[in-house]
Amino acid sequence: MRVWHDNYGPAGLTIVGVHSPEFPWEKSLDRVKDATSRLGIKFPVVQDNNFAIWQRYGVRAWPTIMMVDKMGIIRYSHIGEGAYDKTESMIRQLLAE
Repeated sequence: MRVWHDNYGPAGLTIVGVHSPEFPWEKSLDRVKDATSRLGIKFPVVQDNNFAIWQRYGVRAWPTIMMVDKMGIIRYSHIGEGAYDKTESMIRQLLAE
């Protein structure tokens, strides 16, 4: 995500991380701030402690990637690790539209 943010951000990609805590101790705003700083995350991260975003988008597992186009339509989703080449290909495709 960091690499995609750096590589495609100038072309129009907007990444918003959504932190939906798996464990109670992950709900702390200070912990989220510390983690994003320590990991060098430069894109915004929304804290979803009540799982409202998770539920709205029908997320079922960590991690989930969703791509929403300029019209607000979900065009791609991937559950779990992997599929990085496919995900990057979709980033390029959506940016070209």
